Amino acid sequence: MKRRPTLAERSVHETNFTLPQQTAFYRGKVRDVYTVGEQLIMVASDRISAFDYILPRPIPYKGQVLNQIATHFLENTKDICPNWLVATPDENVAVGIACEPFKIEMVIRGYCVGHAWRTYRSGERVLCGVTMLEGLNENDPFPSPIITPATKAEEGHDEDISREEILEQGIVSKEDYEILEQYTYALFQRGTEMAAKQGLILADTKYEFGKKDGQIYLIDEIHTPDSSRYFYKDGFEERQQKGEKQKHLSKEFVREWLIANEFQGLDGQIMPVMPNSFVELVSDRYIELFEQITGKQFKKADTANVLKRIEENILAYLKEG
Repeated sequence: MKRRPTLAERSVHETNFTLPQQTAFYRGKVRDVYTVGEQLIMVASDRISAFDYILPRPIPYKGQVLNQIATHFLENTKDICPNWLVATPDENVAVGIACEPFKIEMVIRGYCVGHAWRTYRSGERVLCGVTMLEGLNENDPFPSPIITPATKAEEGHDEDISREEILEQGIVSKEDYEILEQYTYALFQRGTEMAAKQGLILADTKYEFGKKDGQIYLIDEIHTPDSSRYFYKDGFEERQQKGEKQKHLSKEFVREWLIANEFQGLDGQIMPVMPNSFVELVSDRYIELFEQITGKQFKKADTANVLKRIEENILAYLKEG
């Protein structure tokens, strides 16, 4: 009887490739990024983070899920603005144009949830220079979506920043910032429409942009459960009227498990190790996320020798190029 690969063997914890003409390498929380000439090669690992910490155990197929959701939305928004994506030579790999990133994230919120709600609940009514109406409850929609930018921190947490501060500090020029705003509103509108077709509400998300040869590009991932918060549309209004908790489609359930195991990333707390049963559950939930968000059936990639598969597909792509 053939032995089934272990969870670790089916997962991509990290990659350490040496690619032809590689000039740089960067390991983020989730992605391993290789620079080859004018291209970025992003490998979506199966690492998972919460409370700004990478959890010790990877989640099988999570990287494939995120990479394919991002590809789905990048392909469906390229009529709105240029994006960095050129090819996906492997289920876990995206290849695209290497841009100079803007040092801000364009966070857009359609609903008073998450950071916006925590700010509102504290009594503050201004977030990133945007005034929020009185009388809102958690998860209530804003009259219209609001943009609440954040700085991109090299280390530690991103920080809120207003449009005025961005322009005053010269982080982004006025001309470029107006384009970023225009793209952000249009992308969020498209994401909202696509979510509605799947019975979902896109509550908030973030976009990152970069520039190359004077052209602004949408970069990184978009509309994935790692960068966005979704509500289920069915029963949303009824739950709001009753003051009940909304049904989320995000990795919130992982955070809830960590909190239940007394970890929120605070000093002195010890990161709990997820048992096999929970790792399998998280993997299944990510696959459900993919199918719910995209409306497509998820096809598990061959993970018998996952690192070899990824490397061979990247090398074949580079050879063809």
